[in-house]
Amino acid sequence: MTHSIFPNLQPLRERPIPAQHAVRERQSGYRAHPIAMDGAASREPLMPAEAFGLAGANYYHLTRNPPYYARIPGSVPYVAVREGVGRRLAAVQRRLAADGVALWLYDGWRPNAVQAYFYDRWIPDQAALRYGTEEGLRAMRGYWSRPTTDPLSPAPHLTGGAIDLTLCWADSREPLWMGSLFDDVTPVAHLDHFEAPIAGISYSDEEARANRRLLYWAMAEQGFLANPTEWWHFSFGDQMWAKVTGEPAALYGPAEGL
Repeated sequence: MTHSIFPNLQPLRERPIPAQHAVRERQSGYRAHPIAMDGAASREPLMPAEAFGLAGANYYHLTRNPPYYARIPGSVPYVAVREGVGRRLAAVQRRLAADGVALWLYDGWRPNAVQAYFYDRWIPDQAALRYGTEEGLRAMRGYWSRPTTDPLSPAPHLTGGAIDLTLCWADSREPLWMGSLFDDVTPVAHLDHFEAPIAGISYSDEEARANRRLLYWAMAEQGFLANPTEWWHFSFGDQMWAKVTGEPAALYGPAEGL
């Protein structure tokens, strides 16, 4: 059924997200994938999201940011992306605007200090509280990339090619329902979590499924790769994107902040 509030975008809300098994397999070893350090794209600057007409707030620099409710050490008060990424996000925004929907950015370029805080402190502490096992720690760390200073193996967000985002109503900035908190580190965060047939699926789950589909397809139209374990994480030009899409080399290596 076509809903009048989404006359242009409803087909994307009804189009299933493809099974992510193959993407998960191709991701393996992505941080060893080559980077075109001397390519033209590698010289693209980081730019603030608002330069492209995009709205958002760095989630890690806020204090109303569940489940943390605290400003994360080393966080920055802005969301920045590579210029080419920003142009593509602006194109996604124009597509969504037809039905009064917009992007809301949680995070873009991320300093190593934030990556290290979560990987080395937050995740081990939470895993000890919730699971108390090495298996639990490994499972939770699966949602956070290992920090490193190796320029040939940067964490995705350090490149400025990875972005965390959601959808909102353009007029009120009220977020569309996605079925989980941003940064949930359980299977409910998986991109295709609501795609599996579920008897008696709730209205809440149906709405989350439709909105995840809309975000996925709107971003895919502009060449973004979705992370199968995080519905909010997309990238263009980083090593994960290159490895999964079959590009011979990533476009972006590590970047300096604004």
